[in-house]
Amino acid sequence: MFSKYKKPGDGTPTAGKAKPALAAVPDATEAPKKSLMKTMPTRAGDVVAGDKEKRRKERLGEIKLELHKALLDNLNLAALETASEADLRAEINAIASESLQEMGVVLNREERTTLSQDLFFEVTGLGPLETLLKDDTVNDILVNGPQQIFVERAGKLELTDVTFKDEKHLLRIIDKIVSAVGRRVDESNPYVDARLQDGSRFNAMVPPVAVDGSLVSIRKFKKDKRGIDDLVNFGAFTEEMAAYLQAAVATRLNVIVSGGTGSGKTTTLNALSSFIDNHERILTIEDTAELQLQQTHVGRMESRPPNVEGKGEVSPRDCLKNALRMRPDRIIVGETRGEEVIDMLQAMNTGHDGSMTTIHANNARDGISRLENMIAMAGIEMPLKAVRSQISSAVNLIVQASRLQDGSRRMTSITEITGMEGDVISMQEIFRYQRVGLTPDNKIIGHFTATGVRSAYSDRFKLWGYDLPPAIFEPMVAE
Repeated sequence: MFSKYKKPGDGTPTAGKAKPALAAVPDATEAPKKSLMKTMPTRAGDVVAGDKEKRRKERLGEIKLELHKALLDNLNLAALETASEADLRAEINAIASESLQEMGVVLNREERTTLSQDLFFEVTGLGPLETLLKDDTVNDILVNGPQQIFVERAGKLELTDVTFKDEKHLLRIIDKIVSAVGRRVDESNPYVDARLQDGSRFNAMVPPVAVDGSLVSIRKFKKDKRGIDDLVNFGAFTEEMAAYLQAAVATRLNVIVSGGTGSGKTTTLNALSSFIDNHERILTIEDTAELQLQQTHVGRMESRPPNVEGKGEVSPRDCLKNALRMRPDRIIVGETRGEEVIDMLQAMNTGHDGSMTTIHANNARDGISRLENMIAMAGIEMPLKAVRSQISSAVNLIVQASRLQDGSRRMTSITEITGMEGDVISMQEIFRYQRVGLTPDNKIIGHFTATGVRSAYSDRFKLWGYDLPPAIFEPMVAE
């Protein structure tokens, strides 16, 4: 009796089902409804080369493999170290030409030039990666197996047409890199950190841990140090913020540069170090030596991982403890991420004013929480209030660096730590980056502004000869 209210498709046989009463009939004159969802761009990994180009690359790859075997059989590898680049290129070209003739392979001039260059890189460099390493526009090289290599340019990832022949080829290049620094990587030790000859950071993870092929990441070392003026011109921060930071560093405030991976923490730390007086003794401690300080009196230290037997490790904390005995005026730690944090804070509290370091955190408040967590992980049992008191008296300034969604890097916040209020560390933000919108091509629209809060260290700045005008602390009026 209630058949007309039954749901369609409930299994009850009906002679002719009417349309549901609520079904709206579309009006032909009504404009189609616009979707609220944005159309996602085509992913770089979905772009596939044409079949013809793909076959050509495969053919050249097979020829290059055969020629590489011929080179290994004919070249005097022991003599490579003393041979000039011109002589070596000439020898490689001669052996390649002879081998191509024996194989009956004919190549055009462009293919011969490309092949000779690739063979030279195979013998003397890092094979397919060498071209990317020589490209100054590339910041990071990311290898996801032998057939997929991404690079980062201007903060954006791009898929390249560079590939390895196969997994064995990729593993051979990885082994070539790590063996040069006395390390090894295999199934029993499937991941490794190393440093290339030019200072670039290298990390690799091989099967069976890497499921779809070996994973390699290379953070390229920047030979040209970017100074404060360069960063201001790039829009990383303003001249007013630069003047404030100059006063903060010159008057020996303890500074922590906080930010995520690839946000420009090390670049910021490098730039801030340029404000240090040339007569001060500076000691730097890093996992991988990246800081490029221009002062005269600089002592550089680099931690060392354990060897294959698990011995010989020199941790950042070992370096930091030893640095305290070396009469430093300032200590700069490339990155604090472990138990060395307690020694760093003690150094900041005991006569090493003006020390600096970086940490991974999303904002200033998170940075303080991360310091607390690192102290807890170090196994030091202290009441939370004592830990926070130690942090508040040691750290004066937190500079937040961020990589925004459009790939740009900005100094998004400068925050002062002013002391304790009860059990809470009190902080005040002096400058911030204010986002106001997004352009149609996904570029962020925003501006830097002061918060209107006067610096708690203004009197200290005056005593040291840095009398900052009150106007730099006034908020920017939106147009």
